[in-house]
Amino acid sequence: MTRPVNLDMHLTTQRRPFYRDLTFQVVVGMVLGVLVGVLWPDIGTRLKPLGDIFIRLIQMVVGLIIFCTVTHGIASVRDLGKVGRIALKAMVYFELVTSVALVIGLVAINVLKPGVGMHVDPALLTHGMSTGDQAAAPHSFGEFLTNLVPTSAIGAFSNGDILQILLFSVLFACGLASLGDNAQPVLRIVDVIRQTLFWIIRVVMKIAPIAAFGAIAFTTAKFGLNSLVPLAKLVAEFALTCVVFLLVVLAPISRVCGFSLLKLMRYFREELVLVLGTSSSESVFPQLTEKLTRLGVDESVVGMVLPTAYSFNHDGTCLYFAAVAVFLAQATGTALGWQAQLGLLLILLVTSKGGAGVSGSAIAVLTMTLAATKTIPVGSVALILGVHRILSAGFVFVNIVGNCVATVAVGYWEKAVDRNKLRQELQAG
Repeated sequence: MTRPVNLDMHLTTQRRPFYRDLTFQVVVGMVLGVLVGVLWPDIGTRLKPLGDIFIRLIQMVVGLIIFCTVTHGIASVRDLGKVGRIALKAMVYFELVTSVALVIGLVAINVLKPGVGMHVDPALLTHGMSTGDQAAAPHSFGEFLTNLVPTSAIGAFSNGDILQILLFSVLFACGLASLGDNAQPVLRIVDVIRQTLFWIIRVVMKIAPIAAFGAIAFTTAKFGLNSLVPLAKLVAEFALTCVVFLLVVLAPISRVCGFSLLKLMRYFREELVLVLGTSSSESVFPQLTEKLTRLGVDESVVGMVLPTAYSFNHDGTCLYFAAVAVFLAQATGTALGWQAQLGLLLILLVTSKGGAGVSGSAIAVLTMTLAATKTIPVGSVALILGVHRILSAGFVFVNIVGNCVATVAVGYWEKAVDRNKLRQELQAG
């Protein structure tokens, strides 16, 4: 008789008031940011540091979290053959899914043709154009491989280069794994550091609503709502493409792996809402690591797949580059056949590898690549500056969903997922 009563009391104590939910707070922050940006644009433009400070606080610990997660995950396994198998499965998955995303993006933009008929002269757009300073000129494939190796391990952390940190972490973890039981004291230290970093993240996340408020207020104040009207067709086309990709590609993969995509997205709702406000995938990396492990995915899989996915599994970025590049060609009347489109997008994907996931890096990579390839007038990039923040929020959102699905899927195929725990956690939400 007493058991149901105790259970009800337990469930009651677990429920939090809606206004204490981080998702609700971030949404409120975004709405207030839009209002401030529209009604008081002078104030809105001064609020940009709120979002920048939040992202820097996250970036401050992301490199160390990747190192600790990868090191502890791999060294705890001690089976280097398993590590190689996980990495191979992850890379095959990434290449297959991003290729499908590329095809979907190209088909959608060529069928819907949102830029056709604009007849824009790109020479009129170059004045005052800002392309950001977060990406260097495009590299050749050889330079890309060379840049995977840091000249200094400390330099990799100070520069925040995810690929270089990942390479060093894997080598360090393999070295520890080879030491056997002698490595246990170091592993305990690494685990303590990791838990400390997650505590920092939990504290930083408390200011996420303020960060989203400042970021959205700045964006709305700087570009205004009217600037979105001429490009509404592009935004609608891109949103439709993202939905199609989620339903046609990621939902079936999730179903095959025994879980619901919608329930997974609900489970990560706070992180997904946050990236819509900040357009930064780095801002949620630590939380994704912790939640994926809580879902029952083996620590070694999370430690290997998630950081690698951040650099190689660019589902949303594929959709973005396809939509924007072909849109600019349509808007400027530039003839761009299928072969030219594929060639340009493949170059864009290579030059974007290892990007931090911050919105400005994508526009910079696009600009530098167009300038180097001379396929589309580089001045036309100014056309999308007004809506880039919306588009970047969309592709970072898809990237995050894709990375979560990839991690669970690789774990499923590696038989490294506690299915009962996965089902229970997703059901609980």
